[in-house]
Amino acid sequence: MEGWLRLEELSSRRELDPAGNIGMPSKINEVLDAAAAIAKGLNTTLKEMLSPTITEDYPDSPARFQERYRGMHVLERDESGLEKCVACFLCAAACPSNCIYIEAAENTGAARISGGERYAKVYNIDYNRCIFCGYCVEACPTDAITHGHGFEIASYNTSTLIYRKEQLLAPAGEGASSGPVGG
Repeated sequence: MEGWLRLEELSSRRELDPAGNIGMPSKINEVLDAAAAIAKGLNTTLKEMLSPTITEDYPDSPARFQERYRGMHVLERDESGLEKCVACFLCAAACPSNCIYIEAAENTGAARISGGERYAKVYNIDYNRCIFCGYCVEACPTDAITHGHGFEIASYNTSTLIYRKEQLLAPAGEGASSGPVGG
């Protein structure tokens, strides 16, 4: 009988908080804190719902990119319209996915393609493998290869994703010839 009274006595006691109050106000505080968190979340949601939307009308207007966007590669030309690439193979060596293929050829007095002794006769980038890491751009000593802002390269046919030198070359500037220069 004594054990039964002891159990009843323990079950009738309530825990006291440090101020000496019964434990009920702590439960009320928990409920109020949860309600305040929900109200804060709803406030954020309503604020975002009422703010103006920022939507790009991509097909109808040109896309805007950040300055450092890494799109399709561009083989640059110098001021006189010559190709900057001197076929040093540093971009191909730096590429972690081995997507750049270069064949070099010598410049001659009759046909001058680049400002150096050599030029890239063949320059291919396989966009099936390219990860747009930018290592090729960083490795180029003549700043011949850069990332452009082209991004529409999706294709159902993977053979169309191998871009040749002619597709990568920047257009010749005004007053510069686009073909081989005699020299």
